[in-house]
Amino acid sequence: MTATPLESAQEPAFVPDEPAHSDGFVRGLAEAVGGPLGEHAVRPKRGGAYGRQFWTAARVVLAMVCLTMSLHWVQKFPCNDGAWSGLEQYKYMCYTDVLALYYGEELSAGAVPYKDFPVEYPVVTGAFMGLIGLPVHALGERAGALNEGQLFYNLNVLALGAAAIATAALMVAVRRRRPWDIAMFALSPGLFLSATINWDLLAIVLTAAGWYFWARRRPVAAGVFVALAASAKLWPALLALPLLVLCWRARRMREFGTAAWAGLFTLGLVNIPVLVLWPSSWARFFELNSERPVDWGTIWYIGSHFPLGNDRYGIGPFQSLGDNLPLQNAVSWVLILLAIGGVLLLAVRAPRRPRLAQVAFLVVAVFLVLNKVWSQQFVLWLIPLAVLARPRWGAFLAWQMAEIAYFAAFYGRLMGEAGKVVFPEWVFVWAAELRLITLGVLMWLVIREMFHPELDVVRQTYDDDPDGGVLDGAPDRDDWPGAWPPESESDDDPMPVAVSAAEPPEPDKP
Repeated sequence: MTATPLESAQEPAFVPDEPAHSDGFVRGLAEAVGGPLGEHAVRPKRGGAYGRQFWTAARVVLAMVCLTMSLHWVQKFPCNDGAWSGLEQYKYMCYTDVLALYYGEELSAGAVPYKDFPVEYPVVTGAFMGLIGLPVHALGERAGALNEGQLFYNLNVLALGAAAIATAALMVAVRRRRPWDIAMFALSPGLFLSATINWDLLAIVLTAAGWYFWARRRPVAAGVFVALAASAKLWPALLALPLLVLCWRARRMREFGTAAWAGLFTLGLVNIPVLVLWPSSWARFFELNSERPVDWGTIWYIGSHFPLGNDRYGIGPFQSLGDNLPLQNAVSWVLILLAIGGVLLLAVRAPRRPRLAQVAFLVVAVFLVLNKVWSQQFVLWLIPLAVLARPRWGAFLAWQMAEIAYFAAFYGRLMGEAGKVVFPEWVFVWAAELRLITLGVLMWLVIREMFHPELDVVRQTYDDDPDGGVLDGAPDRDDWPGAWPPESESDDDPMPVAVSAAEPPEPDKP
């Protein structure tokens, strides 16, 4: 019988990494409770080498996700009945698109997404909304007094909570020697605050499934799930770029091509029927994004509202761009493409092939930093990638604390827009800058570890790239590009990877 991701998340031949020993920040915190576990302390056993303890590291991490999602539901509780009055959705910081769009996308009237109403999201998200919303509406018509919006929101909380749990399980499954790293995702303030503001966790769990299958050397399944994720929220399509460059560097283009063709076929299978039947509804997502002005908290907003003193705000060129939307769109996309190209060039020029998570995190991060839209829930895109790219707590928590500050400032800004001024404009601008600066520091640390792999804690545990699938242990260049072996040699004879006796090679498949 094939093991499930959770069952295979613990290997019987090694002890998982313990952050209280390997992470300086966690070790410092551990001193407050007596210090890290000693070398001779009795540790949990399982299956002879580990014993059969129920509370394995994987199960503890999943329990943490359940706790975070439960607390998230409590935090959103003041808003879940939809009876928003007196700006309570801003005062309690509990606003959610999920409830608002039950009415805004006319699900409350029984409208079928795309057929009867041009939903503002890609088709998988629209289908997900309809699968929950239309039965809720039908039940409401029969029950009469039912609060349909509240039921719709709570059912989405259950579904998106399951997605968060599955995401953590899949992350543990690809990092079996470092399961405690995934506690960074499970306990992240960004997940606690933003989990059900929108349907982003749907795209995230589909991306995590694609990531898992790529790590297990199943490129067809990987391509299918990443394409489904890109049909829920467009950003997972960006992951094809780091994968392309790393496969090219490792001479694994055959496997990349397999995943790409599977993904393209899935994209067509999911999107073409809606495009053919309701083309204007299908195109609404793209039209809306081209029509949207500069969003709060972006680098463009910071520039056009930068505090200059004496109650003056804004840098001229940024303000001019904001007044010319077509030019703003063009400048944003040119800079995004240049920045992504720069990240991919770093991946090519690094002395050792970077890990997939490192390059993927940087690509998605520069996309957000330079994009004209950076909604508060977009932090969810980055958290899993940040955890996989650099599982160290210090800089990660600094960034998450900045996200909390921005989250609070954002709702204060919303109250100001509604007529109840909470603080001057510069407070919000500086909160947005703090978020940008802390994310930039984290990006710089990832780049540093790409060029100094001896600092990479993941490579202190694994020989190469645990998420890399066919990239893991593949040949790499010594002096790009002249020292590459011929394609016929590299494809069939991967570079041997030394593995200690205490850590036998992991199987290609679970």
